[in-house]
Amino acid sequence: MSKVLSKEFLQRWAPLIVLFSLCIIVSIINPNFLSVRNFARLATSSAAPLMLAIGVTFIIIMGSIDLSMEGVMAFCGASLAVVMLQFNSFVEWGFLAIPVAIVFGVAIGFVNGLIHVKLKIPSFLVSLGIGFSCIGLTMVMTGGVRVSASDKAFRLLLTERFFGFPLMVYVAFAALLLAYFIQKKTALGRNLYAIGGGEELAHASGVKVERVRIIAFALAGAFYALGAMFAVAQIGSVASNLGTGFMFVSITSVVVGGTALMGGIGGVWQTLVGVLIVAVISNGMVLVGLPTYIQEGVLGVLVILAVALATNRKAIQLVK
Repeated sequence: MSKVLSKEFLQRWAPLIVLFSLCIIVSIINPNFLSVRNFARLATSSAAPLMLAIGVTFIIIMGSIDLSMEGVMAFCGASLAVVMLQFNSFVEWGFLAIPVAIVFGVAIGFVNGLIHVKLKIPSFLVSLGIGFSCIGLTMVMTGGVRVSASDKAFRLLLTERFFGFPLMVYVAFAALLLAYFIQKKTALGRNLYAIGGGEELAHASGVKVERVRIIAFALAGAFYALGAMFAVAQIGSVASNLGTGFMFVSITSVVVGGTALMGGIGGVWQTLVGVLIVAVISNGMVLVGLPTYIQEGVLGVLVILAVALATNRKAIQLVK
């Protein structure tokens, strides 16, 4: 009994304990960590990874994996910038390009899920191919050069601040609440957990497994597009490498936060904790002055430890 309780306690509270412990340790090493300015920097840098991590959380909950986020992010970011330039050529309403980018994200996710379901190809293979294809399309769209996204209204996401935090932080939090609502209060959210717990059992219970999978990938695409929007707002321009590095960070955040790679366990609040853990580690190492390659090594060890603690290796199965 005590073993079961300790395992449940570890899976539920360990990430949060780790987060608070990291904050205490880093603040002792460098008191500047506790400044509002540094918290704003942390929140701003976490906005884009959080969106991608939320998107892939829905996929991982049902026991699948999505490796397309870097390509989708680059394509949606480029679409945002290109359409924004077109709007700005006749009216200063470039921010209207945002819905266009989200629609592209949903469409790519839909195609991703459709190919995965209808052709019975493992999700990681399909999504990897889609991601590379999107990077190629982004190169064609941008001509291999950096495209500016300097619309004044759009840049308010970064420049407009409330209580010291950029507007994008509040938009990201609103998106997190929406994701939580989908996860907890909709049939789609319940069905994702059912599929992650056992696809055959979910199918026998009346869950339209193929439809749910396709919708989940389309939903993930929408959040990838939001991540692209925040990344473009921070940088002010787009290139085909916009999404580089985000796949590792987002999946690491999901796993470290406590969402099981085998599916059926976890959620978007756990993902938020995971994103913050990764952000605090990176921020803390920057404050201490450690080089980038050490940061990447620490994150690599962290994800291995998280998987080792959260995975039941006696009941392991292939990703669907």
